[in-house]
Amino acid sequence: MINFRNTISVTKKGLFNRTTPSVFRFYSNSAEYDTVVIGGGPGGYVAAIKAAQLGQKTACIEMRGTLGGTCLNVGCIPSKSLLHNSHLYHQAKHEFKTRGIECSDISLNLPQLMSQKENSVTSLTKGIEFLFKKNKVDWVKGKGTFVSPHEISVALNDGGSSSIKAKNFIVASGSVPTSIPGFEIDEKQIITSTGALSLEKVPDSLVVIGAGVIGLELGSVWSRLGSNVTAIEFMPEIGAGMDTELAKLFQKSMTKQGIKFKMGTKVLGCKKMGEKVLIDLESVKTGKRETIESDVVLVSIGRRPYTDGLGLEKIGVVTDKRGQILKNENFQTNLSHIRVIGDATTGPMLAHKAEDEGIAAAEFITNGYGHVNYNVIPSVIYTHPEVAWVGKTEQALKDEKVNYKIGTFPFSANSRAKTINDAEGIVKVIVDAETDKILGVHIMGTNAGEMIAEAGLAMEYGGSSEDIGRTCHAHPTLSEALKEACMAAYANPIHM
Repeated sequence: MINFRNTISVTKKGLFNRTTPSVFRFYSNSAEYDTVVIGGGPGGYVAAIKAAQLGQKTACIEMRGTLGGTCLNVGCIPSKSLLHNSHLYHQAKHEFKTRGIECSDISLNLPQLMSQKENSVTSLTKGIEFLFKKNKVDWVKGKGTFVSPHEISVALNDGGSSSIKAKNFIVASGSVPTSIPGFEIDEKQIITSTGALSLEKVPDSLVVIGAGVIGLELGSVWSRLGSNVTAIEFMPEIGAGMDTELAKLFQKSMTKQGIKFKMGTKVLGCKKMGEKVLIDLESVKTGKRETIESDVVLVSIGRRPYTDGLGLEKIGVVTDKRGQILKNENFQTNLSHIRVIGDATTGPMLAHKAEDEGIAAAEFITNGYGHVNYNVIPSVIYTHPEVAWVGKTEQALKDEKVNYKIGTFPFSANSRAKTINDAEGIVKVIVDAETDKILGVHIMGTNAGEMIAEAGLAMEYGGSSEDIGRTCHAHPTLSEALKEACMAAYANPIHM
């Protein structure tokens, strides 16, 4: 049996060009590791760092020129930069005057907006490089393909190839946008989320196909900057699985902000006509057809696992019909030394879910145990107002025939929300009717994404609404709305 621990196979002089401690160029036939992580996104780089911290000799294979995956490069991070700055621009144009702030000649400098976005991305991706160096993780820049269960061939970005062997592998290859047949993505007129982060001018009109998290976030960015935005959604509700009550409130809020919605609508196809794109639609309910036009069309109907070219079929790793790699509770595939995390496997496609799985997978390899509580993974839509939720929706509990109680509290009755003139939204707490254990928390309001963490912590420890309701919260804060909603669930709120 090969002893993989702390060994490197040297077959040529000058195995590495090691000018940077963690960035290697491989010139030999092979190198050997305890654990090799495939993918340097939120799941992959966290898994690699954790494995190294636990004493494993670790490498991370990433073909992108920067670390951080989709999230840091063309996803979570750049979109939040655009969301924040477009909100400030919208406030300056439409709200500052009512707040007693007089401004004149407010205009949009789109190149500078994009530059600030890129600066934030660069600083964070460079930060991960530093963490790799600090924790002695080897970054192999290239595309990896399994050639046998314990060996990967890497096509290196700077030319040539390398063979890497490992005792354990963690597949963290992420996901890519789901395409629609017949839609020719050019990232100029017909775009994915990647193109929506780098448009060179504000389109007069933007059609967003899919009113889920990504579509609503990026749609709101360009709406604030001046686009006439229409969202097309096949389902009867927006928000990709959020609580029905909040979905209705949220759609009203987005409509008030100027985004138009066509719900229960199927997209049949689209074609370019000069500088316009024609989109053919059909009502799910009536079958009525129509054609609308737009300057730009954003295809945002979800994401699919990116496992192309990994050679999984060659070594017999099992996937489902969607291409997701199947795993057990220890993140093991049907080949026990190959684990999978993040978007490449089942579960919500969320960066923080992938991060927690990465830590747990590394721990399983080292000591045989790890933990991810899938019942307490929060979701956030970073529009304004934000929407955040964790745990069960009311509809899910009805379907499961669970006896529950609800406590709600509006931000319009919260002193901090009133003082900052940002009081739209509610907090909704759902608890077990007999035990008062918190089953789900749903928040629509400013900073909802930050507030949801308190609910998640309470649920992780099996807390009740009374536990939060009897915990002293600073005054005046937005978090008091969660406290009052909890009080409404087990007794009565004070300020409503």
